[in-house]
Amino acid sequence: MNDERVKTGIKGLDEMLQGGFLPQTANLVEGPPGTGKSTFGMQFIYNGIRYYNEPGLIVTFEEFPQQYYRDAESFGWDFRQLEREGKLRVIMTSPEVSRSDLESVGGTLETLAREMGARRVLIDSISHFDQLTSDPIELRSTVFSFINALKREGLTSILTRESPVLLGSEEEDSSIAFIVDSYILLRYVEIESAIRKALLVLKLRGSDHAKDIRQFEITDQGIEIQSRFEGQEGILSGSPRKMADLFVEAFRR
Repeated sequence: MNDERVKTGIKGLDEMLQGGFLPQTANLVEGPPGTGKSTFGMQFIYNGIRYYNEPGLIVTFEEFPQQYYRDAESFGWDFRQLEREGKLRVIMTSPEVSRSDLESVGGTLETLAREMGARRVLIDSISHFDQLTSDPIELRSTVFSFINALKREGLTSILTRESPVLLGSEEEDSSIAFIVDSYILLRYVEIESAIRKALLVLKLRGSDHAKDIRQFEITDQGIEIQSRFEGQEGILSGSPRKMADLFVEAFRR
């Protein structure tokens, strides 16, 4: 395990990441609504402050700060107190403002990050950058510049992105996936008429990582990674099938 890793503190995840994220990297967490992307990001920020003495920023493009305070309270995380202590700031803005802010010298985010000594940032969500342009090449360049600006400030970032597919897989946007340093996919999975949540680390630049698909739950203490999906094929299709059933079908052909 690399001592320089940025630990998430999320139960079971750091082991999948060989100790955590690499420092000053951009890490994409993608999934459909309700899979826990924002919770993932908030937990990363909270654990950084609580356990690793790493102040953090939350930059949101859609939710008011009060929503984060309420959501955090449900997990026992007192964001208001952390803000009073100068260890956290929750900022509501827009992609246009954030982009120009980071491109300018002495911008708000840059100033806050330096004053606080921030080491972590949650961008919730990067999907809103799609509003800036319909040109995929320009979008990629814009996101690339934004990510590099975060890195220049010494920040390790979680970038959430919305997926329109509730169940099953889709053709991934490889342009954004290519830019980021790690790519974590959250999905709903139907098994025996019950919906479960699945997590897969698709990419971790510069490091090995777990290749299997894990179940996870959102508990009263946040996200917890659980066991592997055993004996199942087609997990990311949304409706996996037991390997034994597939074997019987193949045998009957």
